[in-house]
Amino acid sequence: MKHIIGGNPAPPKPQVTTICVDEDSAGQRLDNFLMGHLKGVPKTHVYRIIRSGEVRVNKGRATADARVATGDTVRLPPVRISERVAEKAEAMAQGMARGAPARDFPILFEDEHVLVIDKPAGVAVHGGSGVSFGVIEQLRMARPQAKFLELVHRLDRDTSGILLIAKKRSALTKLQSQFRERETGKTYLALVAGHWPANKKVLDKPLYKYLLPAKDGSAGEGERRVKVVPRDDPEGMPSVTLVKVRASKATAFTLLEVTIKTGRTHQIRVHLASEGYPIAGDDKYGDFGLNKKLLQSGSRPALKRMFLHAWRLQFNHPASGERLELLAPLPTELEAFSDHAAPSAS
Repeated sequence: MKHIIGGNPAPPKPQVTTICVDEDSAGQRLDNFLMGHLKGVPKTHVYRIIRSGEVRVNKGRATADARVATGDTVRLPPVRISERVAEKAEAMAQGMARGAPARDFPILFEDEHVLVIDKPAGVAVHGGSGVSFGVIEQLRMARPQAKFLELVHRLDRDTSGILLIAKKRSALTKLQSQFRERETGKTYLALVAGHWPANKKVLDKPLYKYLLPAKDGSAGEGERRVKVVPRDDPEGMPSVTLVKVRASKATAFTLLEVTIKTGRTHQIRVHLASEGYPIAGDDKYGDFGLNKKLLQSGSRPALKRMFLHAWRLQFNHPASGERLELLAPLPTELEAFSDHAAPSAS
């Protein structure tokens, strides 16, 4: 047998493991439960070991859609992930250790079930797509004792404001159900170029999401974009946005309260731009010439980001059922830009 001094030792062989389902995991489908515990294992393999009977729940076979309950014992067979996946996971872990500093964010509300923070602009909510870490990873680093922290919904990287995080799986399930059933209220503050017509209150336009070509000309995919499509477009997703004028500015801007009834990607940005009123500072759907001018400070503060802020969130508490309404004031930089022009009658 050849021995290489300083070589990497052989990785330990995977072992059979048994997991006891806790209260936070109760109610999950078996396939989703397994994917949470078998990080890096392809979904096809997860379904294969369920079908083969290698996964056992309380010593018996179970189907992928079976729901696990508190106290169930789940047997996980030995599963080996590929070297590539293992290396990627290790690189991510090392990147987290180096580049995901523990960080707390301004807290708007917190109890044993939920955490609501005021997310700053310029921070992604989670890692991925070229971003090594985001809010959720930083929170987990800051709270190593937390058993469970998961995003209930998302905000664009360049959007500031209220972000809801579940501290228990039971809370996550109930809150996500509220978002799906449109039982929540999500209102944003947006500053648009031009004087928005006060009678234009409902934007009901289907949206279609697509990918731009890769910038380097390769066969890969580029950035995602969204556009308004005709109502009869089979790929269009129904999208409804409610708009209310909060204040008209003397300098040809309007501050809007925008409530979304559907949660499509870039919905507010695309709906407002499609009406000819792009959000100030929007680098994807905005007026690029205007944005360039707004970057230049002079007699007024410069605008160095998109003027879109998740201002108000209404939802039913996942445990008590109490209706909560939380507000996040405009960030200092947006307040300063908005205040430089005194509001006129709207």
